[in-house]
Amino acid sequence: MKRIYISDTTLTAGKSRYSFKEKIEIARCLEKLGLDAIELGEIRDEKTDSLLVKSMGSFVKNSIVSVAAGGDEASVAKACAVLASVQRPRIRIELSLSVPGMEYIHQKKAPAMLEWIATAVSLAKEKISDVELCVLDATRADRDFLKSCASEAVKAGCTLLTLCDTATVMLPDDFASFVTDIASASGVSVGVRLEEAGGLACASAVMALRDSASWVKTSVGAEAASLSSFAVMMHNTGIHYGLSCGLRFTDLSRSIRQITWISESSDTASAVMDRGGTEEQEEMRLDAKDTLSSVREAVKSLGYDLSEEDMLRVYEEFQRVSSRKDVGAKELEAIIASCALQVPETYRLENYVINNGNMMSSSAQVALSRDGELLQGLALAGGPIDAAFLAIEEILGHHYELDDFQIQAVTEGKEAMGSAMVKLRNEGRIYPGNGISTDIIGASIRAYLSALNKIVYEEE
Repeated sequence: MKRIYISDTTLTAGKSRYSFKEKIEIARCLEKLGLDAIELGEIRDEKTDSLLVKSMGSFVKNSIVSVAAGGDEASVAKACAVLASVQRPRIRIELSLSVPGMEYIHQKKAPAMLEWIATAVSLAKEKISDVELCVLDATRADRDFLKSCASEAVKAGCTLLTLCDTATVMLPDDFASFVTDIASASGVSVGVRLEEAGGLACASAVMALRDSASWVKTSVGAEAASLSSFAVMMHNTGIHYGLSCGLRFTDLSRSIRQITWISESSDTASAVMDRGGTEEQEEMRLDAKDTLSSVREAVKSLGYDLSEEDMLRVYEEFQRVSSRKDVGAKELEAIIASCALQVPETYRLENYVINNGNMMSSSAQVALSRDGELLQGLALAGGPIDAAFLAIEEILGHHYELDDFQIQAVTEGKEAMGSAMVKLRNEGRIYPGNGISTDIIGASIRAYLSALNKIVYEEE
């Protein structure tokens, strides 16, 4: 059987499509599915993107983490820097090699592009052993020139050549023949990427993989071949064509539903996961008597694989919520979304007291802990949430600009859980935070601290 390797491009979608937490959750799903590589876009904000890659590196152990570069030397240097903490790093040099692409995107003629390919791959190879050259418009490039570029990349240390048909100009048999021709000339592992616009992406990919390619790029809800469709095709035809892959098919439907939900809900404040509501999830009912072990099993049944540290945080929040009401699947997933953070909890909420009424100014007394020290703040304001935020600022001795604040109900009923989203601006960058509670003021405070802890983690 020929082993096929799958590289997923879901997280290369536009910069603003997913929040930090959503990207982390998607990466967890992809790692759990057994994807061979998880791709990220080019580094734009070094601090924020570095935090994302570092957070992914803490739990992505089996999959390759691939970061795009290639526009200039700075982009290559940034990719090398953020991948330093990743167990299996890859730099992806993405270039357009058609005449219009070279001239209008890269401002280079053919000779200059050949020289740049050698330079870019060499620079990447100095820091990272696994270097991919991804030709974004391979089917529109001059074939002889494409072969020359591949040859230069291989000489410089390229380990994977990916050929893309982003314009869907070739039918499956023609594309397979094209890939075989370039692969035989390059002498290196070859991957393919096709877009779903023509409806033939998976068929073209499988034919190329059958003949000469060994890597394929997929996605969930993005332009590349659908991971779900490709998995079905591999499951149905793989044995017939002597192909196998490392996908965990038993987890496929649940994980893709989860990623799809995130994709469809990425413009909302709530990070609650709803994977379709199986009968088991709808009947889930936990209360204050449930132990850590039973909550851990419930978390696993929802498809989450949390670290022990995250699990303890979830259980602590579960105890707080379950002291007031029973916890079902939706409530538990809301707790997971709120508590399973990817940065250390520098500031921790200990307690708060709010006084509010239509005949008085709102007051808030908030107690936080940091490194075992109890810190308290007191503030007055026109509303209870404003007062709580001012009390936190008094503790910090610093004001952060509140870029956005939203609240909404997560579940239904008079004891509904509330979700709060806070975005703090610091030095021109936005830091989002989410909080979940049956008390919307408590949810707001927790959301503020979630964003604050990301700022502190990055600064330190």
